[in-house]
Amino acid sequence: MSITINKELASCGGRLIKLSHESISTHTKMDVNIYLPKQFYDDTHSAPIPTLYYLSGLTCSPENASEKAFWQPQADKYGFAVVFPDTSPRGEGVATDPENSWDFGIGAGFYVNATESPYVKHYHMYDYVHKELPVVLNDHFNKASKRVDFTENISITGHSMGGYGALAGFLRNISDNKYKSCSAFAPIVNPSAVLWGEKAFSGYLGSDKSTWLEYDPCELIKKTENIKNSILLIHVGTNDPFLKNQLKPENILEASKGTSWENKIDVKLAVGFDHSYYFISTFVPEHAEFHAKALGLI
Repeated sequence: MSITINKELASCGGRLIKLSHESISTHTKMDVNIYLPKQFYDDTHSAPIPTLYYLSGLTCSPENASEKAFWQPQADKYGFAVVFPDTSPRGEGVATDPENSWDFGIGAGFYVNATESPYVKHYHMYDYVHKELPVVLNDHFNKASKRVDFTENISITGHSMGGYGALAGFLRNISDNKYKSCSAFAPIVNPSAVLWGEKAFSGYLGSDKSTWLEYDPCELIKKTENIKNSILLIHVGTNDPFLKNQLKPENILEASKGTSWENKIDVKLAVGFDHSYYFISTFVPEHAEFHAKALGLI
């Protein structure tokens, strides 16, 4: 599907590209923001530019993280592109929460492929993020002489619902070596066992809880071999209001015991930090270096 460039903004040493395209996964127009680092515009830089995918949390659009997380200076420092997808399909005819709440429906796609009516038509965010979008971007941007690698030398991260989406996507695709690394900011590590996840999974996937486990990082850890000896980097603020009831980072550590992931999940408690972009932006440099190493940039 063709891409429409809606706006290009100078940012740090590169440019933030705001684009849209018609998605075959969601049957809607999808907005995406992409930061192309300074290396993309440097005629002396010939190496393919790797990509980091950032999945946002509940209520967010592509605008939030591209404005508030401060990935751009880090992308320039190491030389990777950053892709900011939307968190759900949007538009006329797209079903949302009948109660019009913020934790389900539009802005809260939970990165799953819905199987339940009325969400099954549009809410295929898993396929969109992990299958369709990288190919669409690769086909568009690699028509030019400069090459950005959107499909092979790639890593993934995210915040809250997006942190869960990053973990689940990484683990579900590890046998294909799709992502070189994964990190998360305040992720919902065990969605099938907390209210946010229970509401989303029951609405999108139905009452059969065995289908929920296919997207739950704590369950995926138990049955997914760590074939690359990967480390998962996770930061969570000790003052996060959702820490005890929705995030439960201790659950993923418990789930990893006796598996190939034991001692490979680095959960760092950030003393005094909450769930906001003040928290995210503070630890973006550490996550950027983590991914830059995996992407072969340092």
